[in-house]
Amino acid sequence: MLSRRLFGACVLGAVLLIVGCGEDATAPRPVDPAISSFTSPNDSLAKLVRQLTAARGITPLRRPRPVRPALVQLGQALAFDRVLSGNRDISCMTCHLPVHGTSDARSLSVGQGASGLGPARTHPTGVFIPRNAPPLFNLTSLEALFWDGRVSRDAQGAFHTPAGAHLTSHMTRSFDFGALSALALFPVLNRAEMRADGGNELALLPDDRPDLIWAALMRRLGRIPEYRRLFERAYPGRRFDRMNFAHASNAMAAFFVDRLSFNHSPWDRFLAGNNRALTTVQLQGAKNFMSARCSICHNGPALTDNKFHNVAVAQIGPGQGDGDGHDDFGRMRETGNAAERYAFRTPPLRNVELTAPFGHDGAIVDLRAFVDHYSESDVKLRAYDVNQVENLLRPTLLATAEAILATRDTLLTGVVIPAQAIDEVTEFMKALTDPAARNLSRIAPRRVPSGLPVDR
Repeated sequence: MLSRRLFGACVLGAVLLIVGCGEDATAPRPVDPAISSFTSPNDSLAKLVRQLTAARGITPLRRPRPVRPALVQLGQALAFDRVLSGNRDISCMTCHLPVHGTSDARSLSVGQGASGLGPARTHPTGVFIPRNAPPLFNLTSLEALFWDGRVSRDAQGAFHTPAGAHLTSHMTRSFDFGALSALALFPVLNRAEMRADGGNELALLPDDRPDLIWAALMRRLGRIPEYRRLFERAYPGRRFDRMNFAHASNAMAAFFVDRLSFNHSPWDRFLAGNNRALTTVQLQGAKNFMSARCSICHNGPALTDNKFHNVAVAQIGPGQGDGDGHDDFGRMRETGNAAERYAFRTPPLRNVELTAPFGHDGAIVDLRAFVDHYSESDVKLRAYDVNQVENLLRPTLLATAEAILATRDTLLTGVVIPAQAIDEVTEFMKALTDPAARNLSRIAPRRVPSGLPVDR
């Protein structure tokens, strides 16, 4: 018999939309009556999984409402266009490549000033972005964005972002997708990610004046006639000269919503009533997952509680300037609450199979290993094998295991998971993959209005 504490893990994945049409566009596809009436040897297990799932409040993921095509087309062009970077050498999607499940298949991204794509991307001075590039799947399910939740919208409708008062009500009136509409406002400000330290007019602007940087980007776009036409088609009745970069960010959100929403995985078919959608091993993994504290953190339709947890992941990379200068205090950076040191957002698990490496810094490179990490996570952290990450990152491992464990989420205390259960939960994770998400080549445009290369 397995002990009650057997599955106390909050299994985190990395994350992170095609819109239907018609009256019931947001509803999951109904199961074929011929399938639902079929008696399967797994029916008893399936019934138990459904009971456990309902108890956790895990319901089908509804698809977002349709988005006007002109807005999606504008957002697609902007997301893939290097013109938004200071030196015109990187686009938003360079670190969120379609071929790598809208991430880049590496622990930490390499930003502006580099060459190559994905695992082959290199920077001449070995510079890395401090955090793993989260995938862009099902972003409408997230209440707070980025690993530390620094972009959000509260219940009263107020936006909370690093831009503070520079994100004006005049700008947010153009937002159609809540906090998600603000997402693309911030990578363009970051020097390491997109803006650069020199060599362009954006780099000359002060870091504390995002409004000036956004205005400069709109001037760039305005010099490209095709963009002026795309903006005015996307926002009928408004002239380009009366728009601001919030309109651009909102359009990119529209693209993410329209093209990267997926809710037809085997798990979705199971929730719709098809007992044969999951294998026996996947059903057993789902039972384990739903019976345990895993589903305390990973619940709801997208399997995220939209909260922040310290799950004892080793710290690698340049960090965010905390501690000795190379540490990353996570959510504490936003709240100032010491109890939230090393806590990071619970990402949704849908399509998690496609989005390795895992953790806020990509310290764990394999899905099964990440599930296994939650078994005796204190032991795993202390014995973390840095050789799993690329050579340049190995010397950056911080000896902060005890400090991390001091605020580790108590849900992980005493958790021990046998190998078979880890295998089963890992197989359940694979049942969260929508087949349509396996090949995203169609989401990249053939060209962008600037004429710059398109990273796919």
